[in-house]
Amino acid sequence: MLVPHSATGDVGQPTVLLPLRSLHSGKARLAGALSLPQRIKLIEVMAERVIDAAHDLDVLVVHDDPDVESWATARGAKTLRPSTPGLNNAIAAGRDHLRSIGCTRVIITHADLPHATDLRVMLTGAEVSIAPDRHRDGTNVLSIPTELDFEFAYGPASFDHHVTISRNLGIEPHIIDEPGLAWDVDHPDDLPDNTQGPPQ
Repeated sequence: MLVPHSATGDVGQPTVLLPLRSLHSGKARLAGALSLPQRIKLIEVMAERVIDAAHDLDVLVVHDDPDVESWATARGAKTLRPSTPGLNNAIAAGRDHLRSIGCTRVIITHADLPHATDLRVMLTGAEVSIAPDRHRDGTNVLSIPTELDFEFAYGPASFDHHVTISRNLGIEPHIIDEPGLAWDVDHPDDLPDNTQGPPQ
């Protein structure tokens, strides 16, 4: 059972779907470089940067933590707490919820993109658009119609998996190599010197 805490506003426009499990746990692989308070702050700063990058688009945050719900609502985002655990399940639940209220396109983005400036670059006119990470391994941002029966495969090699899934649906995906969307933070080597813009 889905538990939407608020509906999106203008369902006719694309909506950004942001999965964010928790503000206080995560990024454990950065523990050797950052203290827990520093990691919490980094998660908040990056997620807020991604919300800002939505500009005039609605944002739906899928989560399993009441602290995330309060944080997202305070920043003008809508929230949804899926009943089933797991990243792919959460994203599918968010997509299905948006489809059920009449939203026709969803832009799914990770929350750890410190250089994101404008998620609207994903609105290319293509049926499926994918922005991979800079290693072309992960899928940092994915834009699809909500009605598309797209099976999400986030995890290792998700970029290749999502390209294959799209092609199996008869759709050649549009690949977007955007520096601001390609830089995500998983390891200490990924930490940017600042969060003001993508590395040159």
